[in-house]
Parts: sequence; structure tokens; C-alpha cells
Amino acid sequence: MCGIVGLLVKTPALREQLGQLMVPMMIGMTERGPDSAGLAVFTPPLAGARKKISVFAGDIDGGEHYDWQALVDALNHDRAASASATGQGRHASVAFEADPEIIGNWIKGYQPLLKLFCVGKSIDVYKDIGTPAQVASRYGFAHFKGSHLVGHTRMATESAVTPDRAHPFTAGEDFCLVHNGSLSNPNGIRRMLAPHGIAFDTDNDTEAATRFLQWRLREGDTLEDALRKGLAVLDGFYTFLMGTPTELALIRDPFACKPAVVAETDDYVAIASEFRSLAHLPGIGQAHVFEPAPEEMYVWKA
Repeated sequence: MCGIVGLLVKTPALREQLGQLMVPMMIGMTERGPDSAGLAVFTPPLAGARKKISVFAGDIDGGEHYDWQALVDALNHDRAASASATGQGRHASVAFEADPEIIGNWIKGYQPLLKLFCVGKSIDVYKDIGTPAQVASRYGFAHFKGSHLVGHTRMATESAVTPDRAHPFTAGEDFCLVHNGSLSNPNGIRRMLAPHGIAFDTDNDTEAATRFLQWRLREGDTLEDALRKGLAVLDGFYTFLMGTPTELALIRDPFACKPAVVAETDDYVAIASEFRSLAHLPGIGQAHVFEPAPEEMYVWKA
């Protein structure tokens, strides 16, 4: 059992309050996911050719005070990447002008214990062990700004409680997924994707779903087409919530075993596993509140 939350603000003024509105949503899901928590936030894309990688230093002794400037200095010395870093304790967003694969491999070689959580022009991912309140406080979620975000609280059932197995999961660029439920065929998905050169970082079943859907996007599918094919391939009980720079998307399995509720107003679209995580939102009394139907794809544009 896990908790999922999502928030897309339609009114530009509310983008300054994105994190402030989201934190109570995540804390409301504590009983559904006390082991670890995470969040992906989407902001305006970096200019020009610049991209960024979310890097996690929590597996390193003293990672709370990791020297991100030393990493950036070494990266610029070796790769002339015009890199910079915005650090938040054991997490940093490293921006650069270069091939993301080259930069990712360089970071792994520089310090193998660093974890790379996402890459893209718009996305930043923060995830860690702890209750939702602890993780939100550790990384200052309440201060986040942006157009939309996706969050998750985890109660581990099929893999270890570690930061890299927390959600959101990402694959490719500027794509993330959170998941409440369980898949029965993640190993089959891994075997299916291996001939396409797709590697995995964890044994988590959600990573299998994430990489399948991103593979379909890479092959040219729209998100709706990728989800439709996912319904035929991904076996299990699930509610998936996904984010890209321009949209949020939600889908439930054919039996709709895992709960979800949506509240929509002229100002926002909010999604959670339970209504209690939506009750604090402004204008909730006048919102259109509904339970998503099984196998129905819901896509909201940012």
C-alpha cells in the first residue's frame, strides 16, 4: 500500500505556492507510506542547450554536507560543460551544456556512490527514506515553485527500503511515474526490454513500468498510446500517475483495485489516493471531485 499525490496549477499566480499546497497532500498519505517519500517538480525549461541532473549523495558518509562545488569544478575541468550546481543538503541539481549520458557517466566515475535520479530540462526529483513530513522538511518541499508536480509515499512490499527504490521513478528525459499497487510480471518486462538496450538500476517493479512506458515514448508513441499499450502488457493491480513537462496523466488497472480521487477547479487539478489529502485545498468545496474509472486515461495539460 502506497500513497500518490499530484498537483497541476492552471493559474500562474498559484505556481508560487505549488510546494506549500503539496506538503499537506503528502503528509495526508503518511499512513499509506511511512517508509520513504519523494517528489518530482516541473519548472520552466532551462534555456538553450542546458540540461540538468538530480544527484543524490545520501549513501556517502557526510552526504548531508557534500561538496557539490568540488564536483562542479572537477566536471568543468574535465568536460568544459559550463556546469553549475544548486545544492540542498544531500541533493543537488547539476546543470550543464553537454550530452547527458556523457555527464551522467562522468558523475558515476567521479563518485560511484552518487545516485542519479533524473535528467532533463524541466524536472527535478527528490526522494529519500523517512516519513513524508521528514523528507518534505529535509528538502524544503514547501518552498518549491513550478507548474506541476508528482509525489509518492511508500510502504515497501516487494523491494528494500532505500532512497533509489523510493518513487518517483524516471527514465529518459523529463518523464516520471509513481505507482500504488504491484505488478506480477516485472521480470518479464525486464527481459522484453533488454534486447532494446534498456538497463535497470533497481529490482523495483515500478521501474519496469517506467522504463516500458518511456521506451514506447522513445519509439514515437504519444503518452496516451504508450499507456494503452501498457494496459495490454503490464499485469497487476495499479494506479499510475505520470508527469512530463507539459502534462499529468493518470490511469488505473482494469479492476481499479487501488484507490484514487481527483479534484478539479478553474485553478488546479489535484490527485490523491484518498480525499483527506485534498481537503485543505482552496476552493475544494466547489471542485469537481470524482473517482477515475478503470482503464480510462486522464491527461491534463500544464
